[in-house]
Amino acid sequence: MTISAESQVQIDNAEVRVTQWRLPRGGATGHHRHEMDYVIVPVIAGEMTIVAPDGSRSKAQLQAGQSYFRKAGVEHDVLNETYIDIVFLEVELKP
Repeated sequence: MTISAESQVQIDNAEVRVTQWRLPRGGATGHHRHEMDYVIVPVIAGEMTIVAPDGSRSKAQLQAGQSYFRKAGVEHDVLNETYIDIVFLEVELKP
């Protein structure tokens, strides 16, 4: 059984939406498509498993405070297959 990721919107205005995500052990975001450009800011170090729409899997290493940027249109599911919670901020840039 997959556990759902927990999210908490911290800021949502005309320019940005900032959401804190927590993926517990065994957690997943569910397949989704990013409608806006976004920045991920890891709160703690960890490893996420990324599942592409075709089912292919890759690992993403997170370093606390080491942000990365992605363009709108990315589609994936994000899984936590580790033994620690994964916590990160997602900053979506509104058009």
